[in-house]
Amino acid sequence: MAKEHYKYNPESLSYDVVKHGFKYYVSRLFFHMSVGLVLGVGFFFLYMYVIDSPEEKKLKRENHELLVQYELMNKKLAQIEDVLEDVHMRDENIYRVIYEADSIPVSVRKAGFGGINRYESMEGMENSDMVISTAKRLDMIAKELYVQSVSFDEIIELAKRNDELIKCIPAIMPINNKDLTRTASGWGWRIHPIYKIKKFHEGMDFSAPTGTEIYATGDGVVTTVATAFSGYGKHVKIDHGFGYGSIYGHMSKFNVKVGQKVKRGDVIGYVGSTGTSTAPHLHYEVVLKDKKVNPQFYYFQEDLTAEEYDRMIEISTNSNKTFD
Repeated sequence: MAKEHYKYNPESLSYDVVKHGFKYYVSRLFFHMSVGLVLGVGFFFLYMYVIDSPEEKKLKRENHELLVQYELMNKKLAQIEDVLEDVHMRDENIYRVIYEADSIPVSVRKAGFGGINRYESMEGMENSDMVISTAKRLDMIAKELYVQSVSFDEIIELAKRNDELIKCIPAIMPINNKDLTRTASGWGWRIHPIYKIKKFHEGMDFSAPTGTEIYATGDGVVTTVATAFSGYGKHVKIDHGFGYGSIYGHMSKFNVKVGQKVKRGDVIGYVGSTGTSTAPHLHYEVVLKDKKVNPQFYYFQEDLTAEEYDRMIEISTNSNKTFD
């Protein structure tokens, strides 16, 4: 039975029964449905966006654990990068220096990857930036490890050829100069004996009588036996391999021919005063990888004491001297 409603009547001072029509019941129904709908929508959004379901709670825990693991992996990657950088430094400053190997440029060691976008498939995800940056670091480490592996293969090959390398390095004086009296002019700026101007002297001169024997300073192959009316005059060039070469100028006579293999200490010619020269002497140069270098650093197999070596350097570096 429907519950009756009453309304106070001030005229009769009594409560009259309120009669409700159809519209009243329709409006009440609409009101309750609206309230129910609002509450339903509210609870729906609350459940969807505020209150996590058990599955969402589980996924969030897993995501948190993955982020923690990602941070740990990044720290390990940083440690690996530090170790790899240390290996690079050792390779460049120790191993490749010992065996006179060419340096590997940073542009090669740290080269990126060109061409198509390797990480396109990783784009569009919620954490795509994080995933792509990690993938790039891993690719870079893999590339650097490959370059380092190739470098060590080269060093190992050079180490196997070490005995041959030692024999080929131009490591003795080119004439008999035990008493050092034949050391004339060394590497550096000198006064030209003919032009009387300062000129850079790219070698070392040894004064000696005409006919004094000249020795090959390392094993190698004779590449040049030539005569010039100026400059080196009669001269010989030897390719020692491993990037080394040596030049012997102002000779009076040759004792070798082009293509001949020589050993350290073999007589290749005799002192003279040919070419641009004012007195009998030997002009001697050492070449490393197509660049002339100071010969004084390559006398480490000469039987000189430390005092004698220092004396030779002092004599040869006197900037007031001329070269012959």
